[in-house]
Amino acid sequence: MVYPAHEQVQSLVLFDRGDQPKAEPRSSSSSFLALDPRFLHTLIIFLFASSLSLSKMIRFILLQNRQGKTRLAKYYVPLEESEKHKVEYEVHRLVVNRDPKFTNFVEFRTHKVIYRRYAGLFFSICVDITDNELAYLECIHLFVEILDHFFSNVCELDLVFNFHKVYLILDEFILAGELQETSKKAIIERMGELEKLE
Repeated sequence: MVYPAHEQVQSLVLFDRGDQPKAEPRSSSSSFLALDPRFLHTLIIFLFASSLSLSKMIRFILLQNRQGKTRLAKYYVPLEESEKHKVEYEVHRLVVNRDPKFTNFVEFRTHKVIYRRYAGLFFSICVDITDNELAYLECIHLFVEILDHFFSNVCELDLVFNFHKVYLILDEFILAGELQETSKKAIIERMGELEKLE
């Protein structure tokens, strides 16, 4: 039901020194809303806590070749070693046997795997089911571009013999399951600084 503007009167709860709420009428013509600082503090804490509970994260990242050898595995959720091997086997079987005409997103258990193939390597990221697939496809592509720039035309052997540098790049890029840095230039500069320390 819509009332004319002159009939709309809203009630605003204000707090006096006795912490007893009292209602004061406020007309719709007032241009600002006065809120108690304690209410604002509580509202900010509520919004922050709800954003934490709704935050999405990467579950794991896998780099595997066509034969099923895992060249890089980074898990951001705790899993037993046997479970990790089982996950790697299942993900490999899922992405290698998938028809190329289908999308690069596939449901995996209660999550979603986004993968991309570069030459003979499959880059797979497992995320929550509601996450944005296209953002993670771009994330994979950016990671490959960083590797290619750092190793000057990267190949599978670079990943095998310099795995510690690949993990460093990955940690500069993704930290604790969250995308940390999206600037290729910043990551390459940081890796250059770390190379000077060796």
